[in-house]
Amino acid sequence: MASSLFAFLRTPSGGSPTPEGVALNRRRLLAAGCLCCAFPLAGAQTTGPLPAKAQAHLDAARRAAGDDLLAYMRLGDGISPTPSAPPVSPEALMALPAPAPGWAFDNLCFVGNKWVSAWGLPTSEGLVVIDAMDNDDEARTLVAAGLRTLGQDPATIRTVLITHGHGDHYGGFGHLKSISGARAAMSEADWKMTETKLEFDRPDWGRPPKRDLVLKEGDTMRWGDTRIDVLLTPGHTMGTVSLLFDVREGAKRHRALLWGGTAFNFQRSPDRMQRLQAYIDQTERVRRLVEAQGVDVFISNHDLFDEAVKKLQARQQGGNGRNPFVMGTANVVRALTVMNECARATQVVWSA
Repeated sequence: MASSLFAFLRTPSGGSPTPEGVALNRRRLLAAGCLCCAFPLAGAQTTGPLPAKAQAHLDAARRAAGDDLLAYMRLGDGISPTPSAPPVSPEALMALPAPAPGWAFDNLCFVGNKWVSAWGLPTSEGLVVIDAMDNDDEARTLVAAGLRTLGQDPATIRTVLITHGHGDHYGGFGHLKSISGARAAMSEADWKMTETKLEFDRPDWGRPPKRDLVLKEGDTMRWGDTRIDVLLTPGHTMGTVSLLFDVREGAKRHRALLWGGTAFNFQRSPDRMQRLQAYIDQTERVRRLVEAQGVDVFISNHDLFDEAVKKLQARQQGGNGRNPFVMGTANVVRALTVMNECARATQVVWSA
């Protein structure tokens, strides 16, 4: 269903949609029943009992999730006869009032909405932005306006790091480039995808940027006092990039990991088993790296998983004085374990 629906909604000739076209296609989208979780997550739930091995992996994921990481159990909902959460649609989340921008740390701010996240990092050589939202309008009203609200000048954006080649992460780059001259950075595999055949497209997504900086495994990018280490973590796309960097809270420093692509939305791809195995391999690899580096902050580019908006609101309200974004290394490992076990359960079902 998802592939035919995307074809139905795709903009002819790859051109930019007009406002009228966007409105028409949104009406079509709603008439078609939305994309529901077939877009951001795995496909429809199974109706019978799972194979014992798959259920064992889901049970292991549930144990790892505890009561505080249940959002990551959404990854198992595509195969589970008892889903952990009601299905959601991008449209429903985008229709919610956008949360106020805010600081997760002294040098990391959230400037996204309930559907997709964008993050800003001020450096001594200008701003770095991670992901660019769906389109120029969102980049203007959420990213640029949010940065201004927080006392940052979007004209100083040096680079936009694009975690993977789906339009909800690159779609607003055109506006950010127009106001700042920013460069776009993405992995080789995902540059190639955006230059040849888009895996997904929507009428309200901006067009892919032109090839610029290529992110590679082991790269260290520097902007004055700020360093970001690049990890290639294929699965969600074959060029998904995750990022490691330090965040500050007063005199305290924490090591943060932004996971670049979480959902298993490739169930209809010919290479789906290769991608699922890559996802399993990378969650295992990065789990070891998290322990070695003492990573204690784990964020995403979708609030569905890291619940960044709730954490941001709790931080703004003060609470007990503890920053809710600081999870602790053991809990970051638990989150990656939930992701890994859900992927393993899915692998069993898809292999059947």
